[in-house]
Amino acid sequence: MTPRADPLTVEVVDLIGTVVVRYHEEYEHAAAEHSLTGAQARVLTLLSVEPLPMRKVAERLKCEPSNITGIVDRLEARGLVERRPDPADRRVKLAAPTAEGARTAEALRTSLHFAREPLGKLTAAERTLLKELLQRMLGVAPE
Repeated sequence: MTPRADPLTVEVVDLIGTVVVRYHEEYEHAAAEHSLTGAQARVLTLLSVEPLPMRKVAERLKCEPSNITGIVDRLEARGLVERRPDPADRRVKLAAPTAEGARTAEALRTSLHFAREPLGKLTAAERTLLKELLQRMLGVAPE
């Protein structure tokens, strides 16, 4: 039998859940403003950081590669993404944003107010502490 979580842990988990739900709601709304689905917006945002093989996109977004192929096809049809050979291995195709795709990804990023507004209520020291705590929770090495 799993031990029962203490009330503080339950409250923290509930608050994290609320933050996640609000973020996803706003992300979906922001994506729709750019005539994108949430999945298309996530792929475009990820590719705006660096061009990736679709297999890597699927790994990072934790979904099936065939889903990513369809999403990239639709983004490519809209002129937001292109496929190009990987300079390190010309057999591999990278998905990369076009100039319009990069502009759209940036516009999408700047239209996400929910994440910034609550963080703006925290001091720089509190944001740093929150970042470090989240990194520790996720097992990510601090920068």
